[in-house]
Amino acid sequence: MKNGRIMDTIGKRWQAIKARIRAAALDAGRAPDSVSLLAVSKAHPASAMRELFLAGQRQFGENYLQEALAKQEQLQDLAIEWHFIGPIQSNKTQPIAQHFHWVHSVDRAKIADRLNAAREPGQTALQVCIQVNVSGESSKSGTSAADAIALADHIRQLPKLRLRGLMAIPAPTDDPQEQRSQFRAVRNIYDRLQSAGHDLDTLSMGMSEDFPAAIQEGATIVRVGSAIFGARIKPTAEQSI
Repeated sequence: MKNGRIMDTIGKRWQAIKARIRAAALDAGRAPDSVSLLAVSKAHPASAMRELFLAGQRQFGENYLQEALAKQEQLQDLAIEWHFIGPIQSNKTQPIAQHFHWVHSVDRAKIADRLNAAREPGQTALQVCIQVNVSGESSKSGTSAADAIALADHIRQLPKLRLRGLMAIPAPTDDPQEQRSQFRAVRNIYDRLQSAGHDLDTLSMGMSEDFPAAIQEGATIVRVGSAIFGARIKPTAEQSI
C-alpha cells in the first residue's frame, strides 16, 4: 500500500505539472502541445520511472551515465526515449552515443566528434542540443554565446548527429523578470542560428522552479524532476560518474 500511495502521488504531481505547462503555453499565446515535458529521473528509482511510463510519460532525462545504464537494463521492456542531460566527459561519449536518443549537453567540438564517431551503424542520427552557458558561471558546462554558431556549423558537418537546438541552465533566481531575461538571451542565440541557416526546432530550458518563464520565452522542452518525483536521493560516487 505504501508503494502504491507513493506512485499515486507521483502520478498526481505529473498531471499537475502537465496542467501548469498547458496553462503557461496558453498564457504565452502558444499551442499547449508546443511544449514537451522531459521527466528528469536522475537519483530516482527505475520503479518510479516505470509507474510514470505506465501513466503516459515517454521522455526521461538522466544526468549520470552509470545510473542511467543500470536503469536502461531494468526498463528495457519499455519504449522509453532516453535523453542525456548532464555534463559529458570525453571517455563517456561512446556509451552515451550508443544508449541515448538525445543528448542535450554538447558544449564543444571534441565531444561532438566523439559522439558522431561512436554512433553505431544502423542507429538513427543522434539528436543533439548545444548547451549554452548563458549566465557565464564557471561552475556550469556550456559554450559561450559567441562560440555557439561555430559549434553549430561544426556539428552540421557530422553525419551521425542531428542538431535540434539549444539547452541552457541559467543562474537560479526567484525573480520572474530575471528568469525571463536569461531565457530570452538563449532565445536570441537560437534566432541567430536560425538566421545563419540552421534548421532548429528545440529550446530545452526551464526546470521545476522556472519553467513558466521559459515557456514565455519559447521553450519547447522543459526538464522537470523534483516537482514530479519529489526530493532527490543524493547520488553515490558510482552513480555520479
